Amino acid sequence: MHETPWEFIIRNQLIQKCLLYRCYVLSIVLYGFQLWFYNKALLLYHMKILGKMQRRATIWILGAFRTSSAEGLEAITGLIPIKLHLQKLASRSQLRSTALLENHLIRTLMDEPHNVHNKPTPHSINMLTKCQKTIIKGHLIDSNNKLFGIFPSFSPLNLKLNLGSRIVDVFSDQFSFNLVNREKNNKTHFQQLDEMTLYSSSSPHMAIIVTDASVKNNIAISVSHVHICDHPLIKIVYYAAFITSTEAELFAIRCSINQAYSKKNISKIIVVTDSIHVAKKIFDDKSHPYQIHTTAILYEL
Repeated sequence: MHETPWEFIIRNQLIQKCLLYRCYVLSIVLYGFQLWFYNKALLLYHMKILGKMQRRATIWILGAFRTSSAEGLEAITGLIPIKLHLQKLASRSQLRSTALLENHLIRTLMDEPHNVHNKPTPHSINMLTKCQKTIIKGHLIDSNNKLFGIFPSFSPLNLKLNLGSRIVDVFSDQFSFNLVNREKNNKTHFQQLDEMTLYSSSSPHMAIIVTDASVKNNIAISVSHVHICDHPLIKIVYYAAFITSTEAELFAIRCSINQAYSKKNISKIIVVTDSIHVAKKIFDDKSHPYQIHTTAILYEL
């Protein structure tokens, strides 16, 4: 259906009003919000004022009645609730501190959980006592707490990913994948798997690893079993929040390989997993969010 010129004008006016509100009004009103929007801050009065402001803005954008519900007006205009918008801005602002240089003033005040070489300054948050940390509130404290949930994802200049140094270039004949079709009852594959397990169990130089991972209610569970010479070496169970199943599976493989190579004279490792695409990530030299685990595995191998 082709819209009429009148419908086009109305739709264009709504878009322009939304852009005006988002780009100008919100930018001016929320300037310096980090000073009052932080964890454990009293926000009831601020949210009440901002909620009224956004309600008037949505009524102005749509030309709706004053008795219309605020939630419905926000849904039609495509605006998220003001508190969720502030949470999004605060989260991005906290993450921005990790992109600062290491000698930046803000970075010197914060903890560095993943940088053991940096020594805390006399004014850093790390020098506060536990009691002082619970009392002090502010955006800087929230940013500091955010650092403990941030891990370096990838390094495009890692030596293990350079041409000629990759594992697929140096040891291309030292690894292989045995695929299976789940839809078919492949008895031959089951027989090969049994024979491979028996063969690895009889050799003290081989380790067999069985891994699995699942995510439920944003909680990831990684489980892995490591066997050497028909004896269980270790069972590893890890719990993590707000990560993908791919990352949980890679982490299980990483920890299992580390445990297997902690034993001497291990020359071959067999990994049994139901996520073959995750195992192939180990040999993917492209930049991806799971590169921290793949490079750690490559260094072990």
